[in-house]
Amino acid sequence: MVTPVKRPKAVIVAVHFPRVEDLEFESSLEELGRLVTTLGYEVVARVVQPRSHLEAAAVIGEGKLQELAEITGGTGELGTTAPKRRDKARLRREAEGREDDDEVEDDDEDEADTGELVASAKVDLVAVDHDISPSQARNLERATGVQVLDRTGVIIEIFHRHAKSREARLQVEIARLTYTAPRMRESPGGKERQRGRGAGEAALELDRRKVRDRIAELREELESVQRDQDVRRSHRRQARRIALVGYTNAGKSSLMRALTASEVYVEDKLFATLDTTVRALQPEAKPRILVSDTVGFIKKLPHDLVASFKSTLDEALEASHLLHVVDAADPSWESQLEVTQEVLAEIGAHEVPSTLVMNKIDLLEPEVLERLRRRLPDAWFVTARDPAHVASVRQRIIEIFESAYEEIEIVIPYDRQAVLSEMHDAGRVVEERWEEGGVTVRWRSEPEAIGRIRARLRT
Repeated sequence: MVTPVKRPKAVIVAVHFPRVEDLEFESSLEELGRLVTTLGYEVVARVVQPRSHLEAAAVIGEGKLQELAEITGGTGELGTTAPKRRDKARLRREAEGREDDDEVEDDDEDEADTGELVASAKVDLVAVDHDISPSQARNLERATGVQVLDRTGVIIEIFHRHAKSREARLQVEIARLTYTAPRMRESPGGKERQRGRGAGEAALELDRRKVRDRIAELREELESVQRDQDVRRSHRRQARRIALVGYTNAGKSSLMRALTASEVYVEDKLFATLDTTVRALQPEAKPRILVSDTVGFIKKLPHDLVASFKSTLDEALEASHLLHVVDAADPSWESQLEVTQEVLAEIGAHEVPSTLVMNKIDLLEPEVLERLRRRLPDAWFVTARDPAHVASVRQRIIEIFESAYEEIEIVIPYDRQAVLSEMHDAGRVVEERWEEGGVTVRWRSEPEAIGRIRARLRT
């Protein structure tokens, strides 16, 4: 019998602002819970407080902070994490062994208290459903005795664990270091380092400079990788391209896998897909249609991540048509769709033609589905699990491109059969009549392709 792995425990903390509706607040908490679960934790409690603003010191008020500390095993005291000032006189006394005994004892007691807190903690993580400052995070850690991550920190950590390609790993590492740099702190026993830009450069300053230098190196490396990606995309620029976009876990990868008969990674987790995958629509259409699966969006997606993943999101910007995939069974699908539209607008892809695809309709009650159909008459209602629905989506994708077709009738001389072969690849041959002067073809295709074939026949 296999013993189940014990998962580390987490507590969620949130402030309910007056302007936020109850449903929206609950949806945000549930989403953070799923993010924390994706990170590998078990959510064991929530600490929620109605407030008009975040408490400047530690996000929540004193009473709620004590309640949180009881859950985590902390003291509930903010104290101070600032290192003791170490001027030249103090350093000289320490070197001579003349530090006051009381001060030495205090330092030892402080370090022992912190160690005991961490060792006795009942949970392993406090996740805050807001973006908080480094000082607020430090104060919460001091009061609870456990690691604290805000919503952005949780998302970045998930991205860090899920990134697989070189490009994705570089993008995430840049965002992670950008997030970490202002949250770095000097250890209480840290000394000035006699190197760097000038003698006496503080350890913390040196560490932060190293991070900035590392970010600069990573950006140079990323630019090189993205140039290669741009070359590959330029080769696909003339191709007919569909990009699947939408909220994380809306079912984009499942639909991608069904449409392209490919082994695209699929898992019921947030941000299971970080790398853009491009595959041909199957059974293959003529002309070929490429389908790309993009990174999912989420509320409060960190701007650094949006900027870092700009190359990946360019798949949406350069697509011929976007399919907005929505989890129709999620009660907050409307706000999720709004988030998707906001991010697309941020990268300049809001003007790309698009179609709404309401996915996972097999999870809806019939009356709910009927209401949605009446409300969204132009949307496609599908489930990626049903082969008939997938076949319907494939046909509709083909029709999107064929709606721009023009029809012509043209004679192809018998000694120019290579042109006829190209016509089969570039459009739909409606009829062929083999006559004395050549093959009379009734053909439907895009205006550019028609112009190209006519130019070929004139040469």
